[in-house]
Order: sequence, then structure tokens, then C-alpha cells
Amino acid sequence: MTSKQPPRKAAGAVRDPASGPRAPAAAAGAGPIASEVDPRQARGALASALGPNRLREQVRLAPLTTFRIGGPADFFYVAETPDELTAAIAAARAGGVPWFLLGTGANILIGDRGFRGLVIHNRARRIAADPAAGRIGAESGAIFWPDLIGAAITCGLSGLEHYAGIPSSVGGALWQNLHFLAPAPGRERTMFVEEVLEGAEIYTAAGERRRVGVEWFEFGYDTSVLHHRRDVVLSATFRLAPGDPAAMRRIVAENLAWRVERHPPLDTEPSVGSIFQKIEGIGAGRLIDEAGLKGLSIGGAEITRRHANIIVNRGGATAADVRALIARAQEEVERRTGYRLVPEISFVGDF
Repeated sequence: MTSKQPPRKAAGAVRDPASGPRAPAAAAGAGPIASEVDPRQARGALASALGPNRLREQVRLAPLTTFRIGGPADFFYVAETPDELTAAIAAARAGGVPWFLLGTGANILIGDRGFRGLVIHNRARRIAADPAAGRIGAESGAIFWPDLIGAAITCGLSGLEHYAGIPSSVGGALWQNLHFLAPAPGRERTMFVEEVLEGAEIYTAAGERRRVGVEWFEFGYDTSVLHHRRDVVLSATFRLAPGDPAAMRRIVAENLAWRVERHPPLDTEPSVGSIFQKIEGIGAGRLIDEAGLKGLSIGGAEITRRHANIIVNRGGATAADVRALIARAQEEVERRTGYRLVPEISFVGDF
């Protein structure tokens, strides 16, 4: 029997999906650049390390997220390779500039006032397969679907096709231990990306590059050690089994159809997928549905009627709208049931 969780405040920590938990907003660079870091000095130090033509300022982040919500980044840099990624992180660390690593922009809500510091957009996306050895490697910015999964299927390597349709980079997949149900018709268990991960190259908080095995990640449901460390994944290697491309494409088609039936399309109804963590033995969406909250909206944000654990941007939604809707759902469900819903998404930047 599931125990009821004690009342908790809505999540207010700012998380970096690539490098671990961050302190509450006021202490983590989500407000103005810290007083000891002069913005002009920060600009000069970053431009010197990364190149004045590569460093951009006041870049809107909303178009780079699946929610289509979020204010601008003070500084913005696109990393195309692992070397550029480590250089950007090192430059920010050396200059005392708060930084955030942005992948596909899924599973995060960026504040309306943006991010006070450096946002590094990870576009290191090289993929290399070795079918004879049953391995495929990818840089951490590689897009899981369709790029990595498609490459594996083409090479006749099975094990990644289960995660088709889930918006994620490789780094994000390891951060959250990407998962989906086993193939139809049984769908008898949840399959996790840790099952096919062989190892990864990381950039540590101490500024070292090293290889780690799957055990280093301490994977759990929707979690990994990356939630608690300032290390960053640079690339990953997956150990896969020989498979029939036709059978794998059938699984992909079935999983995509399953998602279409249950999830709003991102192109017309932007979202971040599930908002609240799973409660063992009872779904968060079921509790929200039973509280009669489907269709509830605040501003441009709405709890979609298609799936009670998903909030969509109906157009013009702000981060403030979403946070207010999250709080309303938490309060109503707790009032009715005693369960306290806990967000599984990361809150990034200045709200």
C-alpha cells in the first residue's frame, strides 16, 4: 500500500539537466549575475575563451524548448563538439558565471525572465556505429529520436527502438534514465536506457575527462547520479543486440501510435510531457483527473483533457501561468486525497 507523502512546498530548485541539481533560484544564478561578477568582465572573459563571434547575448530561450516558454539568456553559446562543450563549461567556471546546459529543451520550464548567466546549447551530435561489435556511440547532444534510434535500426542493432517519440538528447536520456513500456501487445514492464548503456565519457566538476561504466550512474526511476553531481556527459556508448530492422520499425510504429493516442502533439500543443512524479501504486494523472481538473486553465496554460498529468501551452502561456496551474493541482489533490504531487520537471532560471 502506498504511503501518503507529507505536505511539501512546490519545487523551487533550479536543476541543470546535464550536470546535476542547483541551489534555490536566488543562490544558483537564476537572478541577476552575482554582484562579485561584473557583467562586462563576464562578457569579456567568455568572449575571449569562446570567440566574440560565437558568444551571443539576450537570446530568447522559448523557441528552444518543447514548452515554448522562457525568457532570454544573458549569454548564449552553441557547442558543436565535446571539446567546445568542455571549453564553454570551463570558461564559465573560471569566470564564476552561472551556466546551464540546454539539450532538446524537454522536461524543463524556463522562467519568464530568462537565465542570468551562460546557456550552452549542446549540439555535439556525432553518431558512430560498429555493427560487428554490437555497439553504437553518440555525442551527448545527439537527438535520441529519430537520429540515434534511426541509425541503430539501419545498422540492424536492437535495443533503442523502444524509446521512439520521446524528445531527448543522449545526455538527457542518461540524466533521466529514459524509459518506456515493453513492446505491444504485452507491455508487461518498463524498459530503461540503463539496460543498453555500456559506458560514457564525462567531464567532471574538477575539470577532468574520464570514462565511466553504467554502474557509475546509479540509475533509478527518472533519476541518475547526475541529479546530484556537477559532472556532464560528453558521449555515450550503447551495447545492442542484432535485430531485424523490419521488426524494430514495427515496434517504433506501435510506440508512436501509442503516444499519439495519449499525448498532445508538441507542434500544436507544446508541453514537457508529464508534470508530476509517479506515485507508486497510483498515477498522478489519475489523482488529477479524479479531482476534476482536466481542462482547467490559467492564462495560456491548460491541463489537457487528453492526459491529466500534462500541461499544454495553448498560446501565449507564461512560466508564471504554468507554476500557478501546478500549485492549483497540488493544492486540490492534497485537499481531496492527502497526496502531495511533486513536479518531475526542472525549473530553470529567473521566475
